[in-house]
Amino acid sequence: MNEAKPADALKHHWTDALPRAWKPYAQLSRLDRPIGWQLLLLPCWMGIALARAGSGFQWSDPRLALVFLIGAIAMRGAGCTYNDILDRDIDAAVERTRLRPLPSGAASLRGAWLWLAAQCLAGLCVLLTLPRTAQLVAIAALPLVALYPLMKRITWWPQAWLGMVFSWGALVGGAAASETGAIPAGAALAYLGCIAWTIGYDTIYALQDREDDALVGVRSTARLFADKWRIWTSGFYIAALALWIGAALIAGGGLMASAALALIGATLVLPVLNRIDDARPETALAAFKRNALIGLLVALAFALQPAWRTLRSLLGA
Repeated sequence: MNEAKPADALKHHWTDALPRAWKPYAQLSRLDRPIGWQLLLLPCWMGIALARAGSGFQWSDPRLALVFLIGAIAMRGAGCTYNDILDRDIDAAVERTRLRPLPSGAASLRGAWLWLAAQCLAGLCVLLTLPRTAQLVAIAALPLVALYPLMKRITWWPQAWLGMVFSWGALVGGAAASETGAIPAGAALAYLGCIAWTIGYDTIYALQDREDDALVGVRSTARLFADKWRIWTSGFYIAALALWIGAALIAGGGLMASAALALIGATLVLPVLNRIDDARPETALAAFKRNALIGLLVALAFALQPAWRTLRSLLGA
C-alpha cells in the first residue's frame, strides 16, 4: 500500500525506508525536500569564502563548512517543524500542504513539539563549536526565525522576512571565518544580495499556491505582484547579482568572481525565469529547485580568489 505524501515531496527518497513511526517526523523536517537546507547552507559558505578572499583558505575551513552543513539541516528542520505547528490549520485548507503530517494526523502536536526541541538541541550543539562572535550573530537571528511564520498573515512581503532569515548565514559564516572577529564588509553586502535572491526564488515558489492562498487569506509577493511577477522577480535577481558582485569586489575577490557571477546570471538566472509557465505550477517548482545550483555556483565564484591565494601560498609564489 502506497503511503500518502505531500504533493511537493520527492517521490523516491531515502526517508521512504524509515520505520513507519519515524516518517512523519522526517516529513516535518522536510528531509525529503533537501532544497530547503541547501538554500539555508549556501549563504553560510558564501560568508566563509568572502572572509577568506584576502588571505586564502585555512586548514580549519573544511571543518567549519561541515559544521554549517549539520547546522543548516538541523535548523531548517526545526524551522519547518515550528512553521507546521503554527500553520497546521492553514495547511489543512491548502491542496499542496493538506497531507503534511500535522493536518493529515500522521504526527501528533505533542510529538511535533518534542521533535522541534530535539532539533533545536542539535542546533545548539553546532552553535557551541563556533567562535564567540559567530555565536552572538547566530543568536541574534532567533527573533526573526520565531516571527517568520506569522508574516504571511500580516504583510504582503513574507518573502522579504524569509530572506532576512535564510540569508543570515552569510553573516554567521563571515564572522566565523573572520580573522578580526568582526563581520567582514563583503559578507554583509552578500547578506543583502541573498535577501534579494530569496525574495526572487520564494516568489517563484509561491506561484504554486496563489489560488489557495487567496481563498484562505495568506499573503505573498506572488499574489502582490500578480501578472507582473516576472518583472519584479527579474529585478530582485538582478539586484542580487549586483550586490554579490559588489561583495566580491569589496572582499578582494577581484574580476574573477565578478566575471563568474555575471556568467551565472546570463546562463542560469534568465533561463530559469523564462521556463516558468503560469498555467503549469510544476514549472514554478522546477524553477525554484534550480536555485540550489545557482547558489552553489555563486559560493564557488566567491571561493575563486581565496582558492587562488591558497594555491599560490602552497606553491611558494
